[in-house]
Amino acid sequence: MSGEHRERERIAQESARIMLDEGVRDYAAAKRKATEQLMVGGRANLPSNLEVEDAMLERRRLFADADELAELQAMREVALRVMRRLNGFEPRLVGGVLKGTAGAGARATLHVFAESPETFLIALMDRGLRYREAERTLRIGGAQRSFPSAVLRVDPVEVEALIFPLDGLRQAPSSPVDGRPVRRAGVDEVAELVEGRLADLLGAERLVV
Repeated sequence: MSGEHRERERIAQESARIMLDEGVRDYAAAKRKATEQLMVGGRANLPSNLEVEDAMLERRRLFADADELAELQAMREVALRVMRRLNGFEPRLVGGVLKGTAGAGARATLHVFAESPETFLIALMDRGLRYREAERTLRIGGAQRSFPSAVLRVDPVEVEALIFPLDGLRQAPSSPVDGRPVRRAGVDEVAELVEGRLADLLGAERLVV
């Protein structure tokens, strides 16, 4: 292994630690902090976001303790409960809670689909779900687009529901990790993941027990 490759791997591993243990959510910020802490430089040696995500999964597989695994399980259980209450809006779980890379203080992220944002927000009020409004910018169809969202607190977890139009089911936004369409999981898939508990916590193909 070349010195350059070893350095790239060290940065990926330290970035993964920062995102998991310190709750940094932005890949670029985690990589900047990792290079500072490792006292290395040079943009050519920076790992890709996908390399950092792989390092996060590997770190979870090798080093996650019972508390960390239980926290991830709890986030998935809360997400599933919220999804079932919002089933009329075709909710989909995305991001780190789905993949198993959610770090400290992470929130569960859902995609929901409605005729209008107002329709969805009224439904939250009708169900007695308190929320605050927010907005997220995503890349979809090669362009940046802003989407309204509702952030719910379901102790001890925050759940953010991004509100897409009804036809948003047909085209997922691009993943910040690899640029491909983000993976979305419906209620049945998340239920299978939750019911699998620790045996499937990080995905059957990634976890060694």
